[in-house]
Amino acid sequence: MKKITRISWLAIAVLSMSTLAGCAWAPGGHIDYDADAPPLDDRVEVQPITPEFIATYREQVNAVKATSMSTELSEAMDAYEYEVGPGDVLTIIVYDHPELTIPAGAERSAAESGTVVQSDGTIYYPYIGRVKVEDRTVDQIRRIIASRLSNFITDPQVEVSVAAFLSKKVYVTGAVGAPGVVPITNVPMTVLDVISQTGGTNELANLHGVTLNRNGEEQELSLYAMLKEGDLSQNRLVQPGDVLHVPTLENQNVAVLGQVLKPGNIPVGNERLSLTDALSRAGGVDEFRAEPSGIFVLRGMPAGSEKIATVYQLDISNAVSLTMGNYFQLQPQDVVYVTAAPLARWNKVISLLLPSLTLPGDIAGSGDL
Repeated sequence: MKKITRISWLAIAVLSMSTLAGCAWAPGGHIDYDADAPPLDDRVEVQPITPEFIATYREQVNAVKATSMSTELSEAMDAYEYEVGPGDVLTIIVYDHPELTIPAGAERSAAESGTVVQSDGTIYYPYIGRVKVEDRTVDQIRRIIASRLSNFITDPQVEVSVAAFLSKKVYVTGAVGAPGVVPITNVPMTVLDVISQTGGTNELANLHGVTLNRNGEEQELSLYAMLKEGDLSQNRLVQPGDVLHVPTLENQNVAVLGQVLKPGNIPVGNERLSLTDALSRAGGVDEFRAEPSGIFVLRGMPAGSEKIATVYQLDISNAVSLTMGNYFQLQPQDVVYVTAAPLARWNKVISLLLPSLTLPGDIAGSGDL
């Protein structure tokens, strides 16, 4: 048995309301508005798609495109220092004292001949015994070892480096070339660096919905914005234990319903889909039945928001407004509805549809719409 996604459930609700409204959708029909119902604005954010709205929207988009690496990220990368952890292998050299330095030899790598950090975060070193190195930088470890060796050696010159980075990792899953584990090293790495090290994204990747899970908190990032639009403000410095997931494009659709010639689901893909494009793919607006001021986009709000949805309204009764649809970008799970009813009646229908926006994302059913 297939599952009905949230967008399909909302689409079914829209169609059901169209049927239940009956004569209200026909020319001259009538539907009474319940004066006792909560005002629509109390539950949804209503935004007309006007030239002023589009101008502000485009200014914001252009500002984002011009954004380079964020100041916070730049400062974090400049201040970054690797901190040693259990499992790392250290190379420790005391100059002019070869008896304290285990040579790698022709057949042994530095990692094989180095000093392994134990599970308790310590290493053992001749003369000075156990040294706590966990969560310390190589420079801090160098100074500790030099200070303790000074009791046995005059002015010891010590060098410490990490021969093998094994304690800290980032996990990458989903639609990338080689999902797996990426070690964190002494070179600061960002989300883009980690994705690159796993072979980049594959052809099924949803570039808009990448998630970064850190300490149980999930943040959504757009690789599309970073790679295609130059919005490096979304790039993040990765930390040990981070989980990056690149989802697939499955179920990345918008529903176009109502007075269009070919209603149904339309794949969004990674490229931007405008409201005009979506209406065109749905066969266009039925010019004989559609209400010119009644093109709506229903977009659910994130959980925890004060309002449960934003309703965008496009009025195509004049040529200027018609072009606004070219600049309004749809998002996956949006519902586009073209009504035959005047705006006052549509407000009533929206109020009846609102409960469907709060239903769970997956609801068992007989099939997709």
